Amino acid sequence: MDEARVGRIFREEAGRSVATLVRAFGDIDLAEDAVQEAFAVALQRWPAEGLPPNPGGWITTTARHRAIDRLRRDDRGRELQEQAALGRSEDEPEATGPVIDDRLRLIFTCCHPALSTEARIALTLRLLGGLSTREVAAAFLVPEATMAKRLVRAKHKIKAARIPYRVPTDPELVDRLPPVLAVLYLVYNAGAPGAPGADLRGEAIRLTRTVAALMPDEPEVAGLLALLVLTEARQPARVDHDGSLVVLRDQDRILWDHALVDEGHALVRACARRDRPGPYQLQAAIGDVHSQAASIEATDWPQILALYDHLLRLSPTPVVALNRAIAYGEVHGPAPALALVDRLDLDTYYLFHATRADLLRRLARPADAVRAYQTAADLAPSPAERTFLEGRAERLAP
Repeated sequence: MDEARVGRIFREEAGRSVATLVRAFGDIDLAEDAVQEAFAVALQRWPAEGLPPNPGGWITTTARHRAIDRLRRDDRGRELQEQAALGRSEDEPEATGPVIDDRLRLIFTCCHPALSTEARIALTLRLLGGLSTREVAAAFLVPEATMAKRLVRAKHKIKAARIPYRVPTDPELVDRLPPVLAVLYLVYNAGAPGAPGADLRGEAIRLTRTVAALMPDEPEVAGLLALLVLTEARQPARVDHDGSLVVLRDQDRILWDHALVDEGHALVRACARRDRPGPYQLQAAIGDVHSQAASIEATDWPQILALYDHLLRLSPTPVVALNRAIAYGEVHGPAPALALVDRLDLDTYYLFHATRADLLRRLARPADAVRAYQTAADLAPSPAERTFLEGRAERLAP
């Protein structure tokens, strides 16, 4: 067994171990350090002795022993050690709420409303995704030292504000679940093709699967999982052989991951049977309509437009309105769609200009389309998207 395989296994199991130790000792730093020490031990032993029968249990047990060793060195440590031996800290709240699971408690702690959105994402990746501080920093395009300070501040805020380590109770859950889902969605989007940290998509899907397994009665959780797997299914066709982006219209649908398409389709159908549509379920349903079409021409655009109409009523944001305008253009033509787009206040959003450019191209206004493509390229967040948009502008230029 090589170090890379040890690292992969450890990343898959580390979040569970950290969550278990946070519950046992009530100290995030102690839990993190102990699990990292267990990783160092695994790197020494596993290649020589082989993988233990239960790697996750081995990591948790080893980390627990390391934490206890550290606690024995101070008075507060002895107190915590005695509490841990009894199975629960005095300060630890009773496990209340609809689901009892260490990882779920930690997700809700990381995504507490008292923390900034950026801190929520970073903590979720660090503590539950098993990413190193360097990897989290790369995802945010900041130096490792900067991210380390942010993580320290976030953990200090959790401790200072005495943010409870628990799943919210039923009355609280309505307000607390949406930030968790929003963070998981942002984590997935941080791994877009051409962006640093592309493997974040896998981490986001894995964490969403965890939440979905632990909260099977929440349709929006299933909706988010469906949205992510349907989006992920297209990834093999989103980049061509030379690394260039390929838009949906031009993708070779044979390359899609059809196992993920089937999973997403089943989740969407299950959500529809519950008849409690929310924004993630509607976005997943839109993705499912695309996934069931043989080509862009064979797509059921009237159904997609109807889904966007519903989504816009639930989430009346300019970005949703922009996406609805694209569907409107496929049903009613580019001219009325451009009129809808031009009403939106999204001047700093690159996809706003990219959408205008495409509609202007379809209206045979190449000079205006080139200017819009160039503006979109200037605002695009990744080199791959800039290259794609500049290529569109060059092809239309006289």
